[in-house]
Amino acid sequence: MDVDHDGQPNRTGVALFVDGPNILRDEFDVDLDDVREAAKARGHLVTTRLYVDEHATPGLIQAAEARGYEVIVTSGDVDVKLAVDATEIALSGNTSMLAIASRDTDFKPLLEIANAHGIKTFAIAPGAHGRSDALQNAATHAVTLEETRQESTTTNRSDTASEPSAAE
Repeated sequence: MDVDHDGQPNRTGVALFVDGPNILRDEFDVDLDDVREAAKARGHLVTTRLYVDEHATPGLIQAAEARGYEVIVTSGDVDVKLAVDATEIALSGNTSMLAIASRDTDFKPLLEIANAHGIKTFAIAPGAHGRSDALQNAATHAVTLEETRQESTTTNRSDTASEPSAAE
């Protein structure tokens, strides 16, 4: 493990963990690129994992891998595997922020443990309808993908408005 000049762990980057069965639902229309970009806006991604169960389609797995996700397929409870892996990374000292994309309040203790160990936490929800108040309140930062899309649209409109037109 890298250490800084004071001998403390050198924690850099964001570790992103996505609860696939929880947010990749038709009702939310979640794009994995949007999830990754929301986490990337907080810092360099050091881990980008999508957790799915054995019912995940090969197309989903291939699409996620093509977008840079490490796909973890589990025959058991996705939540347990994700929580154990995220806790291990958070406590390893190799990340400065733990980002969880989920609506599941089961991850609240994970965020609390990370916070207690000086790791910033980031809760990503698919939208206001799919947001967990418990995760939002436990995280040091929280966002919905709807908010990031609106910010992106506003930024793109501002950028376009400030560009001179070809007629000028």
